[in-house]
Amino acid sequence: MEKNQNGVAHRMVKSRMSTRDLCMTALFTALTAVMAQISVPMPLGVPMTMQTFAIMLAGMTLGARRGFISVLVYVLLGAAGVPVFANLSGGMGIVFGPTGGFILSFPFMAWIVGLGAERGGWPAVILGLFAGTVVNYAGGMLMFCLITGQSMEVAFMACVFPFIPTGAIKAVMAALIGARLRKNAGRDKPGV
Repeated sequence: MEKNQNGVAHRMVKSRMSTRDLCMTALFTALTAVMAQISVPMPLGVPMTMQTFAIMLAGMTLGARRGFISVLVYVLLGAAGVPVFANLSGGMGIVFGPTGGFILSFPFMAWIVGLGAERGGWPAVILGLFAGTVVNYAGGMLMFCLITGQSMEVAFMACVFPFIPTGAIKAVMAALIGARLRKNAGRDKPGV
């Protein structure tokens, strides 16, 4: 019985975040807010931003759990009205507006990318980046259709098609930079 209790206590301590992890998580929350301000307006209202690069980088560097937490904090700050979204915007109107599906999918994108990074090896990393991007695009398209009443074809042209080339470039950059950051942070082993 005592052995079992020690095992549970050991797992509880291990699941807590260290001060270093908290600082890294906060750093990536801030980085995502800063990168969101690098924004190019697009004709159908969905801006091209660098926040998806920061989200992929958070997943690559921090892993699934910490990446998810980092981006979730970012989304919650924005939902609470802190101007962290593109063009220094924030509030529930943005989260539940035409582009809100992207925002709501961000934590899951970081989690999926982080899973790929934790598995180790380039095939898992590439699959994680691809799957995370697909989840982000799907969430964006769905919310766009629900709010604007547009068809899936229009949503694809507004929310996905123009972003494919830059999304691929961001994924490559996040993979290369994230792998280096992950190695420097001592997280280059699976499950770290």
